[in-house]
Amino acid sequence: MSNEAVSVVSPERLLDGRLKLRHLVLVTTIADAGSLARAAGALRITQPVVTRGLQDLERILHVTLFERSAQGVVPTVFGVSFIEHARSILAQVRQAGRTLGDIAAADMGTVTVGTHVAGASVVLPAAIALAKHDHPQLSIRVHEATPDVLVGELIGGSIDLVVGRLAPDDSRLNQHTLYVEPIVLIARADHPAASRPTQSLGDLANFPWVVPVEGTTLRREIEQVFLLAEVPWPINRVDCTAVPIVRRLLQDGDFIAALPQSSVIDTEGLVTLHPSDVSLDRLRRPVGISTAAHRWLSPATEAMKAALIAAATKVNVD
Repeated sequence: MSNEAVSVVSPERLLDGRLKLRHLVLVTTIADAGSLARAAGALRITQPVVTRGLQDLERILHVTLFERSAQGVVPTVFGVSFIEHARSILAQVRQAGRTLGDIAAADMGTVTVGTHVAGASVVLPAAIALAKHDHPQLSIRVHEATPDVLVGELIGGSIDLVVGRLAPDDSRLNQHTLYVEPIVLIARADHPAASRPTQSLGDLANFPWVVPVEGTTLRREIEQVFLLAEVPWPINRVDCTAVPIVRRLLQDGDFIAALPQSSVIDTEGLVTLHPSDVSLDRLRRPVGISTAAHRWLSPATEAMKAALIAAATKVNVD
């Protein structure tokens, strides 16, 4: 093919399916080897196969890529340009392969974890530490909201999994129990109620309370405890599920709060209250992982789920 009668193929025609990755590998190997014979050896194919492959590529491109001589081959001006692009394309393909491998190993990618008060305080931080230790480049996003909001976002696909109290049977969810979470009544150690050995729920209701926000399962369950004990729902109360704020209110005032036990592990200056006339055992609920039943879990999500399961075995929440 002579350079005097060159008709370069249009860019669009390079995407018609005739140009293959093997052509790019072939032309870069020839350029590196400097001869068709050495290229054939590097590719572990015969020289005639190399020759036919190069001729096929030059017909596709409508240009001559190498000048042949007894000493070997030398890229033409077209060859120099095309080889540069071929190397770039092959490098991108190799990088894509490495990236896919990293994602498959959960070493890259992003997982968004939804959480609420019962899952955030102890197990989730421990799980994040485990996941980041094993997969340093894994991006983990934590999104806090009420359980009903989190389930909607999980089904909608904006979060990958939820950590917290498990909902009643829901066909939309796959649920994995991590542990059973007791609910306890908490106040500061020098709270007036803490010095009295016997108190009823009615006595405790006279103090200010911090209660879960409306619409949460725990709020409804605590309201049921008051109803069954025939004790009026506290009027003097703060609706809040942000654990750091709840802890601060408990430490600084006469507040009482019904909280998952793990939320107050290792918190200085707080004690558990035990009303004489009610039991909170009925509020024990499994805490675990919820995922959308209809959606495939990415390797990043699987890695986070495994870290949560591992963390739950190491953290004492009972």
